[in-house]
Amino acid sequence: MNRKKRQRITDFLELLIVFMILFMIFVIYVPVAIWEEEAIVQDESHFRMEDIYNLESFYHQLTDDYEKDGFWAMNVVNAVRDSLIADSTYIDTQVLTLFEKEISVNIPKGFDVEYDTTFGFHRSRRDTITDTTMTVVVFSEELARNDTMFIQKKSLTRLQSEPNFREIIAEEPVQRIESVTYYDTYIPDSSYFYCPLTHENYTITIQEDKIRISSPIVDKYKEKRFLIFAFVADNHGYIDDGFLSWDR
Repeated sequence: MNRKKRQRITDFLELLIVFMILFMIFVIYVPVAIWEEEAIVQDESHFRMEDIYNLESFYHQLTDDYEKDGFWAMNVVNAVRDSLIADSTYIDTQVLTLFEKEISVNIPKGFDVEYDTTFGFHRSRRDTITDTTMTVVVFSEELARNDTMFIQKKSLTRLQSEPNFREIIAEEPVQRIESVTYYDTYIPDSSYFYCPLTHENYTITIQEDKIRISSPIVDKYKEKRFLIFAFVADNHGYIDDGFLSWDR
């Protein structure tokens, strides 16, 4: 075997080794990425079903009934929240006009707060607060003499109006870190009623005074990926009168 032929064989083997390494990486990491995608879609589907159930629960709270038409229930609940933003006294029995239809609703006090915490992500942040500490002299009746005390500047006006106030000695700016928790509220819209995978409507079933929200996936869902792999999803479950099937 001549030298050139041996070199070609060596180059081919090196290329084959590189190809096999790349193929092994592909075989290992692509399924992992697909599994992660399956989990993300499933979590999103569960999130949407929970929001539909919450909308129906709010509608039931307002009307003492569930609504087969989830879009109507959503519009009523959102409209009541909008009305409360415009007028905080919009509570108790009201007649809501929506899309040229009238509906009687009974709005409990605190409905807006419950809405914002239900349809909201709990967040926290750390704020830097700038304040001013005042050193003042006041007459202390207990000590029968003038005494020094420290107050925040925002309290100075009130203290100055009191007869025991004497004088300001010093003021000093102060910064402190304060932890703040809040809800990042969102407004549910029509997209929440569709499965993120099949784009079919979730099924809303009402029996007597109970409601069930279920996934539209009946058979196993499959979608080819890279010829040799597949995205696979089972039915995403249901919410039956508040019971979440995926929490079993």
